[in-house]
Amino acid sequence: MNIYVGNLSREVTEEELRQEFAAFGEVASVNIIKDKYSGQSRGFAFVEMSSKTEAEAAITGLKGKTLKERTLDVNEARPRSDSRGGGRSSYSGRRGGGFGGGGRQRRY
Repeated sequence: MNIYVGNLSREVTEEELRQEFAAFGEVASVNIIKDKYSGQSRGFAFVEMSSKTEAEAAITGLKGKTLKERTLDVNEARPRSDSRGGGRSSYSGRRGGGFGGGGRQRRY
């Protein structure tokens, strides 16, 4: 089961996160999400645990826990959606929408 961990301090390491979650069961992987340009933590991570019951215990046990002066936000990770922004929205077909118009203007 994949777990989202938010509100992480930039100083938390993957090994420290692994140790926190290992208290509840077997940790398959830990991935702190980093900015692709600076390499700094973006303040959230994903932890994958082998067993759903262990993962649920970890979520219950770690939600609201303080780690490096930050209160953790721990939830089951939602599946990634196909839309990543930048695609056509449902409003893209109308003329002149958006900021500042630029399309056909009505004259009254």
